[in-house]
Amino acid sequence: MTISRTWSHDRRLQWVDLVDPSEDELAALQQEFDLHPLAVEDVRNHAQRPKLEQYPTHSFLVAKSAALQEIDLFWGADWFLSVRERDAGGDVWDVESAARRFERTQPHETTPGFLLYVVLDELVDGYFDAVDIAEDRLEVVEDGIFGEQLRDEAEVQQRLFDIRRELLLFRRAVVPLRDVVSALLRDGPVGLDDHARVYLQDVYDHVLRAVDLVDSQRELMGNAVDAHLAIISNRMNQVMKKMTSWGAILLGSTLVAGIYGMNFDHMPELRWTAGYPMALGLMALITVVGFLYFRRKDWL
Repeated sequence: MTISRTWSHDRRLQWVDLVDPSEDELAALQQEFDLHPLAVEDVRNHAQRPKLEQYPTHSFLVAKSAALQEIDLFWGADWFLSVRERDAGGDVWDVESAARRFERTQPHETTPGFLLYVVLDELVDGYFDAVDIAEDRLEVVEDGIFGEQLRDEAEVQQRLFDIRRELLLFRRAVVPLRDVVSALLRDGPVGLDDHARVYLQDVYDHVLRAVDLVDSQRELMGNAVDAHLAIISNRMNQVMKKMTSWGAILLGSTLVAGIYGMNFDHMPELRWTAGYPMALGLMALITVVGFLYFRRKDWL
């Protein structure tokens, strides 16, 4: 699918948007806009980290959506090109919200720099939604851990590690974009005037906030993992206390039974009529006293 839009006011701006272009489409775009071969090669290979490359006649920027879909952006003095990549599930970042937002600014803002701001700002806004979703998932797991709704330790660990992995991958997309926007503000690529940089400064502030939120969520994730491990350790300690207590209680009875089971000929208690009930009573007394003792110490 290819979308092409053209706006005209006091200057002409052409925006071409493509989704997973074919080799022929890439070749045609490269020839039409004189795109650098290295940038086109990056578009063809995908799996690029967010970055900014500047050439004499145009600039090239790679960004990631909240779903980690790659978006490649080219722009020159009076044109803008966006190439969107489908993810493994066949989904693609929706550009329509950015297009509607850009159309609302007509005819006041028709520069590539402002269009770049709109696209990047929509991308970064999606980051906050992704962080909120991760936060909600983490809160559910935390409630299950401390409320003991989740008793399956393997399931809890799997959920925590899944969220941790998603946050790590997400951070790899957000942090490099911070450096990209910083370079946009500092280096002054083709098609960006001072007016556009004012808007991009707002994007930069949003990216910094997104990075802080991701780092905060990663810290909370680490705390949740530590808390879960502490709860597991506490449960294990409780089990060990009970096993130790019952082992100590039965030790006394085992000692009495062992002494009276040695079958020596010269044991005065062997021919004692009350010996058997006294031995049973002694074992019962040791068991009761031991049980009450460990119960009082809250080990049972």
